Amino acid sequence: MIVGFDQVAPVELVGRKGHNLTRMWQAGLPIPPGFCVTCDGIEKVGFAELNRALADLGPGAFAVRSSAIQEDATDASFAGMLVSRLNVTATEGVLSTLREIRNSAVAPAIVGYSRRLNVPHSSRIAAVVQVFLIAQASGVLFMRDPRTAAAHFVVEGCWGLGPGIVEGLVRPDRWMISSEDGTVISSEVADKDIAIVPREQGGVTQMPVDAACRRRPCLTVEWLHQLSRLAAECDQLFGAPQDIEWAVWDNRIWLLQSRPITGF
Repeated sequence: MIVGFDQVAPVELVGRKGHNLTRMWQAGLPIPPGFCVTCDGIEKVGFAELNRALADLGPGAFAVRSSAIQEDATDASFAGMLVSRLNVTATEGVLSTLREIRNSAVAPAIVGYSRRLNVPHSSRIAAVVQVFLIAQASGVLFMRDPRTAAAHFVVEGCWGLGPGIVEGLVRPDRWMISSEDGTVISSEVADKDIAIVPREQGGVTQMPVDAACRRRPCLTVEWLHQLSRLAAECDQLFGAPQDIEWAVWDNRIWLLQSRPITGF
């Protein structure tokens, strides 16, 4: 029912996101430690088994994210349509989130999205549980320009946690980077007025960004170079241009997920 990132994890067992993360972990890429709860286990995993797995990750909170079989595929991403929760505390909270994820797999929006794209709908869904990083900055990297499909990297970033960008809550900083040597081609620094941050009691909330930081780039040139190198490794690992989520924590870049770019 629980599959570690160091174990064999086929898509049919742990979903697309879980499968990709296990491959990244085994390739030595910097992802937060965690494990997968299988498609069958998401309904059957017990408190004691889950509690032991969480204890192995150490104290602190967790990110609990959906991992459907058809999610993050080349022809359909299902991005933002299935439940994911950040800063989940305690075993009870993780169990509750697993139930939410299971229920989201049969929501009408998911069924309708599958029909529109003419892809088979499956209610089988797994989950990924990872150590929650209190990110200084977060964002996305596209290995092709989402506006023009040009062959350079596009990085978008903001202060705080990723939902600031993913949910369109803040206008992000934006960089174009050469995919050949990591050179910064252009940069746009936005007025980032809010950040998504963890709440003490669990979950996340919005807070205003300090005036001194609003117009300051959320990534240094060195971090951009780090991110470009990691993106090239993901490209080599998966053999196709990727859409990557990243975070800065403890003065280094971490990768939160990698999936094929859809729509090109």
